Amino acid sequence: MATITATKTPKVKSRAPDGFEKFLAVGASILLVCVVVALAKGQPYWGRISLNLWGHLGTMIVALALTPVMLLRRRGDRPHRIIGTIWVSAMILTALISFTIREANDGGFSVIHILSAWTLLQVPLIWWSARTHRVDQHRGSVRGMVFGALLIAGFFTFPFNRMLGQFLFS
Repeated sequence: MATITATKTPKVKSRAPDGFEKFLAVGASILLVCVVVALAKGQPYWGRISLNLWGHLGTMIVALALTPVMLLRRRGDRPHRIIGTIWVSAMILTALISFTIREANDGGFSVIHILSAWTLLQVPLIWWSARTHRVDQHRGSVRGMVFGALLIAGFFTFPFNRMLGQFLFS
């Protein structure tokens, strides 16, 4: 007599956004609104902002705007890969340009530049883990990068008498 044994199907992890990714998306959206409002309020001072700082702000705004889209939309399809490549490019350019911005620290590097160096190391790995289908590694690295290099670094652009903070709170 033949016995039927139950076979366990492997549990597939959901690609749907979890609570932390939703939190990160909301945080990136709030930070983007703060940056845009600060820049709008600082419009009379735009002529004093250097080109490298404009470049840094522009690439950072692109990364911030794409972050909620990337975290909340369907993943793994062609639009995700295209938007992800733009996000990766914006993050790398933001980090590179940050090394030319040293006015806030009397011409030297600040602690925040450590995040820029980390970004230059980590973001290509994020891209590579996606290209090689290491989904768990990719997802974890993106979450860490958004939390550290966008949200934490972004938060620190507002206090300590920095330009965006002066614009926003004036």
